[in-house]
Amino acid sequence: MKLTTAGESHGKALTGIIEGLPYGLKINISEINRLLALRQSGYGRSERQKIEKDEIEILSGVRNLVTTGSPLAFTVKNRDYENWQKFTAPEGCDVKGKALTLVRPGHADLAGALKYGVSDARNIAERASARETAARVAAGGIFMQYLKAFGIRISGYVKSVCGITDENRYAFDDLDRAKTQPLFMLDAQKQRAAMELLDELAEEGDTAGGIIEIRISGLKSGFGSCMEYSKKLDALLCGAMMGVQAIKGAEVGAGFSAASCRGSAFHDKICYDGKFYRETNNAGGIEGGMSNGEEIVLRSAMKPLPTLSVGLDTVDLATGCRGIAASERSDVAAVCAAEIVLESAVACTLAEAVSERLGGDALRECIKRYKALK
Repeated sequence: MKLTTAGESHGKALTGIIEGLPYGLKINISEINRLLALRQSGYGRSERQKIEKDEIEILSGVRNLVTTGSPLAFTVKNRDYENWQKFTAPEGCDVKGKALTLVRPGHADLAGALKYGVSDARNIAERASARETAARVAAGGIFMQYLKAFGIRISGYVKSVCGITDENRYAFDDLDRAKTQPLFMLDAQKQRAAMELLDELAEEGDTAGGIIEIRISGLKSGFGSCMEYSKKLDALLCGAMMGVQAIKGAEVGAGFSAASCRGSAFHDKICYDGKFYRETNNAGGIEGGMSNGEEIVLRSAMKPLPTLSVGLDTVDLATGCRGIAASERSDVAAVCAAEIVLESAVACTLAEAVSERLGGDALRECIKRYKALK
């Protein structure tokens, strides 16, 4: 199974192709659009989100809402394209009209411009933009439906915003409630404090990041590999999270806190009561690069958004003179959007791992093989 995306921030549309979906998966388009709407939500977002109203349009690979086994192609249109067509149209446009030379610290602008040997970072910014993640969320909605057919579910919540941290532990079934909250936080007191801080940052023209926890329930043991390092499940999932824009850290289970623990206190003792289980889950559901049947616990650290409304000191690529970085948007925080994107990125990678082990051309065949696993 494989996902390929294409498209730019202010281009005509974002597109994607999913290869390897089995025949017979029923697609719920409303559920995909619900995720796309959640990606655009959250306290601290800018007015830009009101321009777009993302919805998926499936072009191929589905007939009568059921996958056919052929590549599934889809698109998410950019409504803002009509305002940018003069500057971004592939058929011909004014490339100087929206030149980006005041490169923004924290973005791909400067590194990309140097890589490709250009003095205008517009093409780099258009593709590197987090707008691209709308395509991954659309695909993630499909991958989640594939995984759900086996009883595998993915959910999450925002654990921390700019240092204001929820230290509570929650049952998996409690996590969906986060999507009804303005900051996707489950502790009301912490959420209020975080919202007040974001209001202060908005007045100052500053931004914030946070920590997002993603959990996977229902995955049986043995997915991933202890034989091939490139197929270790923890490496794959952490790689998927690090591939999301603005993510600067990833951990599994106890993560970095494991380094300060004694082994006798950290490792999850193995129990047996008709089946193997563990009373603790410091390993986060993955041992030796493979799922162990426990809930998988992942966390990502999102950096503060690098585009500040007040601008940061930079250098103009065209002149070499000092200047103030361009401001392309004014989100104060996008941790809610990141949570939805991370769920989708994890779903994509996990679906690949599940598909690789199960094989099968038709979904009923895949489900039968999954049920046969211990």
